[in-house]
Amino acid sequence: MSIEVPTAADRGQSNVIGVAVLIGLTMISLGTLTAAVGTVVESNAAAANADRVADDLEAAIQPVEATGRHTGRVSFTDGEFRTVDRTVRVHNGSGWTAYAADGVAYQSGSHRVLAVAGAVVRDYGGGAKMYRDPPFAVSEGVALFGIAVLDGEHTRSVTADDATTLALTSNVSHERAALGDGEFAVAIETDAPGAWERYFERIGADVERKSFAGDAHDSVVARFDGTRTGYLVRHTLGLEVRNV
Repeated sequence: MSIEVPTAADRGQSNVIGVAVLIGLTMISLGTLTAAVGTVVESNAAAANADRVADDLEAAIQPVEATGRHTGRVSFTDGEFRTVDRTVRVHNGSGWTAYAADGVAYQSGSHRVLAVAGAVVRDYGGGAKMYRDPPFAVSEGVALFGIAVLDGEHTRSVTADDATTLALTSNVSHERAALGDGEFAVAIETDAPGAWERYFERIGADVERKSFAGDAHDSVVARFDGTRTGYLVRHTLGLEVRNV
């Protein structure tokens, strides 16, 4: 039996092939790493934008604190800002009464901010939280439901690739109405139900989801046990949205 001994040329060729393979693997790894870093940077930027919009909306839309003319600004560098159609319903034990509340929404990737009925919800894609609670107050014997109504001239959709600032001007008025005595429930049409469910559970309501005819989204329904005297406060904003 004979054994072939590799020549210097053979060994040199093998070394060249080995180096080429290593370089190829290194380039693939660098490419994968670069893509991963780019994804993280984009996600962080989207999160920062959404956090800033949540802060801005909380300051710009003040249905309870403000009376008369009020202007705030919302700034972002990427994403879409638009108005949305939403309905809030109140049940006093004898039937549902529907109120067109509408709202505004901002989205960048999987990050969203929703301002509806006086509440501000921050949606992270994998979960949502109540950034500002709605103006509801339910205690023993009394139920007060405050509903922010946009009721104005809205820009339906603004999409930005560069820095954009919007002026949100409202002329806030308040109207209070007695709802009588009964066992009350409230239903919020929303596409971020988790945040609303956790909020209502936190204030002691029995929670379920319900679909109402004519709505684009299901509603989170909160039922409050016991007879209470109910009040509704409509905070009408007359909201105007303009580019700055």
